Amino acid sequence: MECWCWEVMVDTLIEKLHRAVLAWISIIAHHNKDTKPGEKLISVFDVVKEHWATYGRNFFSRYDYEECESEGANKMIEYLRECLSKSKPGDKYGSYVLQFADDFTYTDPVDRSVVSKQGVRFVFTDGSRIIYRLSAQEREGGRGTFKQETKITGVDDVVLNFRSGFGTASGNRFCWCLYIEQFEPDVSKHDLDAQIALKPLIHLALSVSKLKEFTGREKPTVIT
Repeated sequence: MECWCWEVMVDTLIEKLHRAVLAWISIIAHHNKDTKPGEKLISVFDVVKEHWATYGRNFFSRYDYEECESEGANKMIEYLRECLSKSKPGDKYGSYVLQFADDFTYTDPVDRSVVSKQGVRFVFTDGSRIIYRLSAQEREGGRGTFKQETKITGVDDVVLNFRSGFGTASGNRFCWCLYIEQFEPDVSKHDLDAQIALKPLIHLALSVSKLKEFTGREKPTVIT
């Protein structure tokens, strides 16, 4: 069982942001080293666009469905794992062809520890992928402490302590996280909004999981 302190998570996030900013400052400085006074500076977006034109763009979105009832959450994860057992490479999902589907297992590269059942994945031959991940939330006391525990079939024990009072979960409620990603090599489509570019894959993700049927949710709580 793991325990993550919110203060530690914030410190880690700040450190990552700090490194990212320094990295981009170095990149922009390099690209503008020959720029003369009065000339237009090369921006971060210019660098990103050049990268997309060379290597293609990965569109990404995340849908969070917070405070889902436990009964529906359990049924949905069982249904998805049943779909995994029946799936095979080459299966067609509309215009997408399945490369593989699994219940993701993470192996730590340092200590080689293994954490199983970290998300149901559908990966397609064009590189597109859909990931379904479920977390359990329970509110404790008046300070807004939250715990993430095993209350769902087959999900490993994890405890998270958020001392900042984040979230509004109550009782045995759960959050479905739906991750959608698709590679796009066509330069003419790189400026599309992610929700437009990913619309067919998002529709597929919702229909395959029967999320509305199991959770009763018409739309996500948060879209990233």
